[in-house]
Amino acid sequence: MDAERGHAGIRLPEGSWWDWDVVAWDGGQLRLAAGHDLTYHHGLELVFGDPVFVSCPPAFHDPAFRAPSPDELLRVTRQLGGEPPVVVAFEADAGGQEPVSCLIAAERLTIVRETVLRYWREDAAPGLRFAPWVVRPPGR
Repeated sequence: MDAERGHAGIRLPEGSWWDWDVVAWDGGQLRLAAGHDLTYHHGLELVFGDPVFVSCPPAFHDPAFRAPSPDELLRVTRQLGGEPPVVVAFEADAGGQEPVSCLIAAERLTIVRETVLRYWREDAAPGLRFAPWVVRPPGR
């Protein structure tokens, strides 16, 4: 696999990244969030810029990232008509009897390590980020 083209297994920063979900997804970005427990906050995001192929559940646990197989690269390349710069593959627990194989292709990938609150907190430090669905009281 060509690591310079983004096809090597990704390395996550040190931390407890067991619990994962899709925190945002629109035409320009797919944002996966991770933490040891996503109830109140998450501390890691994989931000896929301009995703062109996504095959993963909306929530999963304990992913094992790896380089995509030649068959997976061929599948994506055939469907897209060319090889995308970033292809990320992983196996994860999605609640079934067997792990699910996941594949994401995009123009770029950014790994963001930052605490993001998933609920409104009046005494949050200035500059602390909130998840997109957190409703701020009027005037905030």
